[in-house]
Amino acid sequence: MVNPEQVPIGKLISQFYRLHQKIIAKELVPYDVGLGGQHFFLKMIVSKPGITQDQMTSEIKFDKATTARSVKLLEESGYIERKADPKDRRSSLLYPTAKALEFAPVLQEILSEINRKFTADLTEEETDQLVRLLQKISKNASDILEGES
Repeated sequence: MVNPEQVPIGKLISQFYRLHQKIIAKELVPYDVGLGGQHFFLKMIVSKPGITQDQMTSEIKFDKATTARSVKLLEESGYIERKADPKDRRSSLLYPTAKALEFAPVLQEILSEINRKFTADLTEEETDQLVRLLQKISKNASDILEGES
């Protein structure tokens, strides 16, 4: 049995995350997407047209500066457009462009293929268990932060 005090779970997750981001960024270079988790934001805007930056920051759990940078880069690359929020002039609603809608299935296939490669040596049951365990760890971390507020 592995002792969690001897295995730095946060360090392992952090290492995996950094490797994951490097691989995704490399795969997405030809599409002018990838830096700073832009794919997270693009997927959310495609699935929730009209979402605001604040809503994305809250849902994806990135900081506001990262969200702003990613949105700016996605807009400059022609993947999203901003429209004034009629309910709040200080806020913009974010919408996918035709380019984003065309690219969305390609993006999903790239991300799915990366996941397949990462889990190649795992059984389907192990993969399901891994996902469930990571979801539990993520919830525990969120609960810790919310308890500090």
